[in-house]
Amino acid sequence: MELIAIGADPIAMSGTFCVEPKPTGDLVLAGIRQELRRAHLDGIRIVCSSEKNFTVRQTGIGITAMGLVPNTRISCGRCEQGDEVAAIGEPCVGREVVHGERSKRIADTLDALKLRKLACVHELIPVGSKGILYEANVLAGDSGLYFRPSEPQTVNLRKSAGPTTVLVVALEEGSFPRIRRAVQKPVRRIGSLIARQQGLHMHRGQK
Repeated sequence: MELIAIGADPIAMSGTFCVEPKPTGDLVLAGIRQELRRAHLDGIRIVCSSEKNFTVRQTGIGITAMGLVPNTRISCGRCEQGDEVAAIGEPCVGREVVHGERSKRIADTLDALKLRKLACVHELIPVGSKGILYEANVLAGDSGLYFRPSEPQTVNLRKSAGPTTVLVVALEEGSFPRIRRAVQKPVRRIGSLIARQQGLHMHRGQK
């Protein structure tokens, strides 16, 4: 999702499986392939390594994804003053992720691909353990802007989003309805992007 968010096309994956090849390694690989098919990325090459020398008593995996993007297409620092900021999906952690996936309440790779194709989307960023507010501030800061949260909020901006269950999106003002139609997940307006100087004045006023 992070590769897709910056405009890259995923081309290969490496799986480091700290488990025996069969049956656990095969099951993990099947899960990876299933996720790639769901995102229409099943043409990606996968190289895997598993433990063949020792008896494994715990499960661990590491995954590296590689992609290519031309310098001119890197989607970073492209937000504009006045952009609306939306959160796609709900922050979920642990067992919440399983329930969130079943009830279609969390963002996924296919959502990121759909959003990337929309001209009204200036930038998007996946949200993990640091929460929505942190990534919204990163999104704004990369473009020299300030994130102004909406009041009141209908989603917890500080809660961990676990293994990337939310996407934060900066979009052209007035295009919020298009985002709602593009993804069949919870979509919430969480704020807007303003000039950094204006944001500093607001921050001082709050103090």
